[in-house]
Amino acid sequence: MKKSVLRAGATLLALSLVGVACGGGDDASGNGCEGDLKIAFFGALTGDAGNLGINIKKGLDLAVAQHNAENADNQLVVEAYDSQGDPDQAPALADKAIADPCVVGIVGPAFSGESAAVNPKFEEAGLPIITPSATNPDLSKNGWDIFHRALAGDDKQGPGAAAKIVADGKMKVGVVDDNSEYGKGLADIVQESLGDKAVELNSLDPEASDYSAIITAAKDAGVDAVFFGGYYAAAGKLAKQMADAGVTATFYSGDGTLDVGFIEAAGPAAEGAILTCTCAPFDTNPEFLKAFQDANDGENPATYAAEAYDAASVFIAAIKDGKTTRADILEFINGYDAAGVTKQLKWDETGEVTGSAVYAYEIKDGAIKGIGLIE
Repeated sequence: MKKSVLRAGATLLALSLVGVACGGGDDASGNGCEGDLKIAFFGALTGDAGNLGINIKKGLDLAVAQHNAENADNQLVVEAYDSQGDPDQAPALADKAIADPCVVGIVGPAFSGESAAVNPKFEEAGLPIITPSATNPDLSKNGWDIFHRALAGDDKQGPGAAAKIVADGKMKVGVVDDNSEYGKGLADIVQESLGDKAVELNSLDPEASDYSAIITAAKDAGVDAVFFGGYYAAAGKLAKQMADAGVTATFYSGDGTLDVGFIEAAGPAAEGAILTCTCAPFDTNPEFLKAFQDANDGENPATYAAEAYDAASVFIAAIKDGKTTRADILEFINGYDAAGVTKQLKWDETGEVTGSAVYAYEIKDGAIKGIGLIE
C-alpha cells in the first residue's frame, strides 16, 4: 500500500485553490464543493487520437449513469477536459481541474505525453488519478502517490508484441515510431526485445503526409515485418503508403492503433495487420458488455472503455464509502483490492495494477478480431 501523506506545501496549495474557486465556502463534504461531486475525464475527445478518448469517456459515463440511477440522493457529475492529447494544452486544463473543488478524481490522463506534463500538478494538489490507457512505464517511476494505472504498461506490452512477431516467424523487423512519449517508448521496448531481428527505421512526423523515407529504408533493409509505435491516424497512413509502394511486410502496432480509425485511414492495406494491447477484450465481462451495449445503441465497447469503467467504479466505491475529499479518496484507492470487470484492481506502491496480460488482435475482413492472449 502506498502512503497517502501529502506534503504540507501541497496541502496548502490545494486549500488555497479551493478558497479561490468557491469564495471560501464549504459544505458537509469538507472539501469546499458546494454542488455535486465530479469525476473528471482528462484526455483527447477531438484531434487525431480522439476516438480513444471517446471510448474512455463512454466507460466513465456508464459507471456514473449506473450510480446516479441507483443513488438519487448522491448524484455525481462527469466533467470533461479535452486536451486533444497534446502535452502543450494539457497543463492549463489541469489547472482548471485542480481549481474546481468538486473534482475529486481523474479518469486519465489518457495519453503518456500529457500525463508526464500534468501529473506533477495533480501530485502537488493531491488529486487522485486512475489512467485507463497511459502505458509508458516511466510514469510509475516518479514517486507520484496520486498515480494509478488500470492496465499493464508497455514494459509488458512491448515484450508481448515482440514475442508475437517472433512466434509468427518474422526474421527482420523494421521498427518505427511517431516520436511521442508513448510511441517511441513502446517502439524502443519492442526493438530491444527483438534483439538482432530488429532494424531501426527511426521516427516519423505523424502530421506529415509523405512517409517515403521510412518506406525506402524498409525496402532497402528487406524487412518482412514493420512495427509502428504510435497512434492510429499515422499508423493508417504508414500502412497505406507501404502497400502502395509494394512493401509486403506484415504491419504490427500497439494499443494506440487498436481503433477503427486505423482501418479507415489505411483502407484495404489494414488487412492482416496485427495489433497488441494490455487492455481486456471487449467481451471479457458479459454483464459489462450488455450494460454498455444497452447504453450505446448496441455498440460494443472499444479500446480502454472497460478499463475506464473500472477506474470510475473505484472512485464511485470511495464516494459511496463516505469519502468526499481528495485525500480520503486517495487513501481509499491506495488500499483498494476488489474485482473489476477487467481484472483484480489492486495497486502496488508505484501505482501499477495487478496483472500483466497482453492480447493480440488482427484486422480481418475490415474489422478488428481478437486472436487471444499472447503467451
